[in-house]
Amino acid sequence: MIAIGGAEDRTSESEILRNVLALSKKSAPVVAVITTASSIPDEVFEGYESAFGSLGASEVLHVRIHNRADANDPHFVDMIERSDVIFLSGGDQMRLTYIFGGSNALAAIRRLHAEGKVIAGTSAGAACQSSTMVYGGSADDSLRKGAVKMSAGFGLVEGIIIDTHFLERGRFSRLMEVGATNPEYLGVGLGEDAGVLFEDDHIIAFGRGHVIIVDSSETTGSNVFNLSDGEPVSVHNVKMHALVKGYGYRLSDRKVLGPEDLGGELLEKRIEYT
Repeated sequence: MIAIGGAEDRTSESEILRNVLALSKKSAPVVAVITTASSIPDEVFEGYESAFGSLGASEVLHVRIHNRADANDPHFVDMIERSDVIFLSGGDQMRLTYIFGGSNALAAIRRLHAEGKVIAGTSAGAACQSSTMVYGGSADDSLRKGAVKMSAGFGLVEGIIIDTHFLERGRFSRLMEVGATNPEYLGVGLGEDAGVLFEDDHIIAFGRGHVIIVDSSETTGSNVFNLSDGEPVSVHNVKMHALVKGYGYRLSDRKVLGPEDLGGELLEKRIEYT
């Protein structure tokens, strides 16, 4: 599974999208682009059709699901099931979870993920991949009780909250507030043109941007349980790490891994750095 922070390069080196295709292990993969989250689906699809086509995809399918009936339509489900890569575009993640929730299309995505097919998403298409997702909260002042809104996501990865456009939109306080109220969740903040590969016990960063890890598991104190909604939160001993391409993170012991820790074999099998 791949999560991308948004605004990934689609016109020059296209490093992130190139790696998305490479992970399929197919020389000419079929790509399904799901544009449900977008308010301009046809325009968004045209951009990805051009990008994936130039990178070697044999076919780029537009899975134009725009209501709950579409999400159960055998035509769209078949498009998803016969693809080697399923790519979720950006937009509004609540549209994704509302339209796909309980549908045959989401069941197909979950089944393909369990079988090892590549599931990738950018911006809203990344934020929805976790079991619990962030869908709101001011970038200016979210470190207040109840300021961050959360809902159920697609459930492709457990124990993680993904936030996107993280550095560019100043969303540190959103994951700080999440950690104060739910210390068991690991926050993964994705900058633009940055991606992470979730592989077994590892998160591996790639792309040109930063990946910020917010670890609240060893928090030593907070006033959040004494507050009313809207009051400012105090939280102590939150750990943050900034990862760039070639670095990773091990989930089981919450340890940052450098290229020497990951090992060449792990990287070569999963991410084709160019």
